Amino acid sequence: MTPQYNVTHKANTSGRDFFVGDIHGQWELLQDQLDQVAFDKNIDRLFSVGDLIDRGSESKNCLSLVFEPWFHAVLGNHEMMAASALIEGRGQDLWFANGGNWMYDHNAFELRLLMESALEHLPVKRTIETLYGKTIGLVHAEPGDHWSDEDIDKAVWSRTRVTEMSDQKVGGIDYVVVGHTPVDLPAMLGNVIYIDTGAYATGSLTIVEAREVIGIV
Repeated sequence: MTPQYNVTHKANTSGRDFFVGDIHGQWELLQDQLDQVAFDKNIDRLFSVGDLIDRGSESKNCLSLVFEPWFHAVLGNHEMMAASALIEGRGQDLWFANGGNWMYDHNAFELRLLMESALEHLPVKRTIETLYGKTIGLVHAEPGDHWSDEDIDKAVWSRTRVTEMSDQKVGGIDYVVVGHTPVDLPAMLGNVIYIDTGAYATGSLTIVEAREVIGIV
């Protein structure tokens, strides 16, 4: 499994851009949140920090979002675990221990095909240009010291910045939005914004608009 590393998006000149935390199979909760911000699928874009699946019963629906033209996610560690189990036939115990048991509600062969197709839409990073002259990076867990760094393990799994409470800014990018590490409320370290508010456990799914990320309200 060798995902595309970084995909760049030009500024949205027609609608708004939003960022959503780890969804973890909470399809209905996501729909409710989109309704609350009057999300327009014709012109708005939703950028996901990954971990679309596991721990929630609607994981298949959430994974299928990657095929929608308005939805843009990055690879999360839960997608990586699922891909290893379904496609490579390894790490099943790790995946199941972390919420992968929803697969038993589906045909394994069809789920494998879905995952193979979904991976084509799950790069490690996304770079989003904005109308405000600022650029926002998107990665699941943590960026490196510079946005040009390429380290899949760090990008998908790491929590070093949080454990060390490092406020060092990531170079080569204005802001970076991440998930992976649950927080009570969206929080910032340096120029990195954490927006995983534990939807699967708390029922709180954070969606923020691009202008909020860069401090324009």
